[in-house]
Amino acid sequence: MAPLKIYNSLSNTKEVFKPIHKDSVGMYVCGPTVYSNVHLGNVRTFMSFDMIFRYFKHLGYKVRYVRNITDAGHLEDDSTEDKISKKARLEKLEPMEIVQQYTVDFHNILEKFNFLTPNIEPTATGHIVEQIEAIKTIIDKGLGYEVNGSVYFDVVKYNKDKHYGILSGRNIEDMITNTRELDGQSEKKNPQDFALWKKASPQHIMRWPSPWSDGFPGWHLECTVMSTKYLGEQFDIHGGGMDLKFPHHECEIAQAEACNNLAPVNYWMHANMLTLNGKKMSKSTGNNILPNEIFDGSNALLKKAFTPSAVRFFCMQAHYRSILDLSSDALEASEKGFNRLMEAIALIPELKSAKMSTFDVSAWKDKCYSALNDDFNTPILIAQLFEAVKQINLMSESKASLTQTDLDNFIKAIHAFVFDILGLEKAGSISQTQVLEDVVHMLIKMRNQARTDKNWALSDQIRDELAGYGVQLKDGKEGTTFSVN
Repeated sequence: MAPLKIYNSLSNTKEVFKPIHKDSVGMYVCGPTVYSNVHLGNVRTFMSFDMIFRYFKHLGYKVRYVRNITDAGHLEDDSTEDKISKKARLEKLEPMEIVQQYTVDFHNILEKFNFLTPNIEPTATGHIVEQIEAIKTIIDKGLGYEVNGSVYFDVVKYNKDKHYGILSGRNIEDMITNTRELDGQSEKKNPQDFALWKKASPQHIMRWPSPWSDGFPGWHLECTVMSTKYLGEQFDIHGGGMDLKFPHHECEIAQAEACNNLAPVNYWMHANMLTLNGKKMSKSTGNNILPNEIFDGSNALLKKAFTPSAVRFFCMQAHYRSILDLSSDALEASEKGFNRLMEAIALIPELKSAKMSTFDVSAWKDKCYSALNDDFNTPILIAQLFEAVKQINLMSESKASLTQTDLDNFIKAIHAFVFDILGLEKAGSISQTQVLEDVVHMLIKMRNQARTDKNWALSDQIRDELAGYGVQLKDGKEGTTFSVN
């Protein structure tokens, strides 16, 4: 079997994977900023790394998978206010209410998509002390400086001995000044410098005491601290969306080098974006679709509802480094393929062995592993799965056969590839909880239509009858949500 190769964004080449510690993998993935519902573009990135996590486990590695929750310090591009504080102010809620609401949503959505849970899911607010200590170290090394209660990383000074831009391939002279901390430009020594600590303005809700001011940590610092705390000063894999390569991951490298004098990560991996009808999917532009809107059909973009596994299969049909465009036609075509695969697998218990084998199971397995070992190439794997579908159908019609040993080997392998690695679920294996949630979403959709039609009686009837079953509806700016008493 060919060795596992990973495309390393640091070298822009595929490299043979060599773990730091034999038979173990340390992997960190940048998690969500929990200020709104997670959209499918975000989910696709996390889904790619869920598949990668699954494959390492399948290969027998002991994996420590760390995926953080950003619940503080993620600044808006044009203000001194982070996204969570801004949402809390607009909704007249405590910031931790916002964090809790959208963290729960994030976990619920990932559960529907059959994600494995990471080994550790640290939060930025749970590691303020460690971040303050890291800032002290960077200042002691002469690479951080304090101005008016805020602390900045001196990029130009760092770049004299190191290469700021090693990941993104940028030269410091050519860099755009936007590092998502635009509010402090006048305080900085250099436009490229980025915030390690920000002094909180009087109206800023989320703040912590520090040696420099009451404030909050820089967005980039959080991931440096949490990844190295749980995976060590050097670890195997750091993943995230392509949009995080610069400035976020570039800043992470600089901070870690400044603290530990070591390159923190051996393999940087970046998943590409999901577009929607040809345009980038983004919360800020409104060009996005929420997973629940796909599951219950409550959107104007798709012709019908789709199950989580059908959507997951759609995502797996593209390589994680490729742009994937979502449309109703693309989802319908993918759903047909998913159903064909599930129908074939349902025939497997009926297959019978024979004395002679007409299908080379070993060669087929090698092709499947070769696809996955070539930078986790799920489209090629799926092509091989459909070769297996052809063989299953031929065996079902007694036009092909397998020996008992080959049949057992084949069944074990196809279940591993489809369910253990790709993370698909059999049609009809949706939990009762999910079914009930889908029914409630359908009723919410009917109620929204009734309100649009000014059919207040029907709208009130749906709300009141759901309340009678312990389901409370809450109408907000982003639509109707529900809770169960």
